[in-house]
Amino acid sequence: MAIVEVKVPQLSESVAEATMLTWKKKAGEAVAIDEILIEIETDKVVLEVPAPSAGVLAEIVVGDGGTVVSDQVIAKIDSEGKGVAAAPAAAAAAAAPAVAAAAAPAAGGSKGDVVMPAAAKLMADNALAAGSVAGTGRDGRVTKGDVLGALEGGAKAAPAPVAAPVAVPQSAAVARPLPAVAAPIGQNLGERPEQRVPMSRLRARVAERLLQSQATNAILTTFNEVNMAPVMEMRKKFQEKFEKEHGVKLGFMSFFVKAAVAALKKYPVLNASVDGNDIVYHGYFDIGIAVGSPRGLVVPIIRNADQMSFADIEKKIAEFGQKAKDGKLSMDDLSGGTFSISNGGVFGSMLSTPIINPPQSAILGVHATKDRAMVENGQVVVRPINYLAMSYDHRIIDGREAVLGLVTMKEALEDPARLLFDI
Repeated sequence: MAIVEVKVPQLSESVAEATMLTWKKKAGEAVAIDEILIEIETDKVVLEVPAPSAGVLAEIVVGDGGTVVSDQVIAKIDSEGKGVAAAPAAAAAAAAPAVAAAAAPAAGGSKGDVVMPAAAKLMADNALAAGSVAGTGRDGRVTKGDVLGALEGGAKAAPAPVAAPVAVPQSAAVARPLPAVAAPIGQNLGERPEQRVPMSRLRARVAERLLQSQATNAILTTFNEVNMAPVMEMRKKFQEKFEKEHGVKLGFMSFFVKAAVAALKKYPVLNASVDGNDIVYHGYFDIGIAVGSPRGLVVPIIRNADQMSFADIEKKIAEFGQKAKDGKLSMDDLSGGTFSISNGGVFGSMLSTPIINPPQSAILGVHATKDRAMVENGQVVVRPINYLAMSYDHRIIDGREAVLGLVTMKEALEDPARLLFDI
């Protein structure tokens, strides 16, 4: 038997550990070289772990939900394809320690009592008693398909211990289902069900950084309103030609990025960061764009935004959006950044006070553009108005620079020709 070890990829220096998600293969199954075996979640990205060799997955060393570090061995592959026998109950238990009770063999102790990791987890989630599902896999092993079939056939759940009885009125309506979330923990208590769901590593890291930001920065927010009519007219005029020429739609975000860069050039402290008792002024403009993803908030970085065209920026934003949706953002995509933009307007936000993304010192909040009554030359007129909010670290940025920086963005957006001539 030639054993090849499957190891955790090298993690970033800022990432100490990662969390195993769900194995795509079971012990004893054949794998092809470079086939994705499992995904590993760090506090920044999700990494795919491919099979380093073809063969049979002989052993799963670290199961779903386990915590791992760089280069740790998480599985073993028999490259000669003789690892089927190496998937006993012990391997199943190693692959799913949280559901060991469900994976344990019944009293008979035959090979047919061995429950595969995914099947054991599914049995535990549905409170099925060990031995209640007949196995159809190799040597009678219980597979995920066996459990699904049993559930469809009406298999009964094992009695679950209840900490305290809860009385449900006879006249109560059918309990509302809980939302579909990962790894639910809890009980259905009639009409008032609850679930306790552990934070993902990304969510926990975001929470930690937000608290860190509020605890270490002297955050203040300044506001201004922008008449978006000139940008909207320019966009409408060139949208069709722009898309035909560059293969991407002309959105509003490229205008906000360009306006932000114009302000950062004029007031460099907005593009600076604090390092101990020093102020670090950055001679480059790496703009973070806050993006919502199925895993939570991520902020990929548009590097050297000052050197990019409108088309380059729009293409990069579209690329980041797709990567975030697919969970394919890399460490490099999320590292660094000197200033951030958060666009709550896509969700309908009228106004907000964004939180600074450390170690940056300022962030621009963009909101929904709505028709509002404005006074121009003594007359009430209707204009498409967007409220901008810029939060900044008052330790190094004075109100003057913050306000004038936001005014610079306003002026650039209300006269977008300035962005073309860099004035």
